[in-house]
Amino acid sequence: MQRHLVERELTVEGARRSGGVRGKRRSVTVNLAESPLTWLHARGHLSDRLFDAGERLRADYERAQLAPSITMRWDPVRVKGGGDHGLTQGERQIAARERFDGALDQAGTGLKDILWRVVCAGEGLPEAEKGLGWPARSGKLVLKLALERVADFYRVG
Repeated sequence: MQRHLVERELTVEGARRSGGVRGKRRSVTVNLAESPLTWLHARGHLSDRLFDAGERLRADYERAQLAPSITMRWDPVRVKGGGDHGLTQGERQIAARERFDGALDQAGTGLKDILWRVVCAGEGLPEAEKGLGWPARSGKLVLKLALERVADFYRVG
């Protein structure tokens, strides 16, 4: 896996507000290619099966183009014989949307939110827990339950 590392400068805003040291900066390296799901899997918190299920869900989310778009799409023109089982772009998008909706329905009402926040929106577990009003450290367990159901939907072995 190719890693995309970016150097970012962070300012210490708290020190500025309290009248402390001004202009103090720190440099932090951020891996833009690592999602919260990848982070959990790399540290042994998710099995291969659950990670694969989450990646399939995210792929369907992206194929269905459900994320907000702020610009015009400049997709290449479809060439005859290009694969994809003869489906047009619109048909592939509809099929991905149906799989995505089916996977979320399989997860159930109480588990859809954590799946969408962590897998699709890329929120970290602490942010997702806070956004959902859950106690700290509860998100990992609930996410695992949700991914088990999604793995069953996608028939991930």
